Amino acid sequence: MTEAHPSGPATDAPLVGVLAVQGDVREHVRALELAGARVRTVRRPAELEGLDGLVVPGGESTTIDRLCRIFGLHEPVRRLVADGLPVYGSCAGMIQLAEEILDGHAEQQSFGGIDMTVRRNAFGRQVDSFESDLHVEGLEDADRPFRAVFIRAPWVERLGADVQVLARADGHPVAVRQGALLATSFHPEVTDDHRVHALFVRMVEQARAAT
Repeated sequence: MTEAHPSGPATDAPLVGVLAVQGDVREHVRALELAGARVRTVRRPAELEGLDGLVVPGGESTTIDRLCRIFGLHEPVRRLVADGLPVYGSCAGMIQLAEEILDGHAEQQSFGGIDMTVRRNAFGRQVDSFESDLHVEGLEDADRPFRAVFIRAPWVERLGADVQVLARADGHPVAVRQGALLATSFHPEVTDDHRVHALFVRMVEQARAAT
């Protein structure tokens, strides 16, 4: 389990977990710490205790799903999502927060929470990875484009009435928010622009202040 080092965020900073069964774990830890959060990597259900927020990283959504069920994390995370814990998912994490998945594995399960339908690998395979400058609603310095990295990325095909679109690429929603849940089909954790993580940390702080 990784906690923020002594020279990192303040001891009263929000504690955000990063689901650490597979994917871009270290990159999210670094971005969250730079955004002012304390961070804990999560591999066991007990490590979910006391979190103010949770990040589901990019990676392989079917592998994340399978390992979460093997390690007993699926149902505890699903309950936390349903109970209103702030959660951010990038790429595979977006898929895990969707209520419906297209082109998924036959037995694939999600945590749910966001009333949307996503299509896996909608932008193409690994060789089709690309970068694009996006205007993402809600970011600090919003007039400055965010350089988004898409790697085997999903897109959103259906949105519920309560889902807010924060950014689009090629006409498709690629950043969305519903209440305390945030999801992007791109990977902000692999860039040096930490404004998406800063947005999520603000969401966590707001949720903590409201309790």
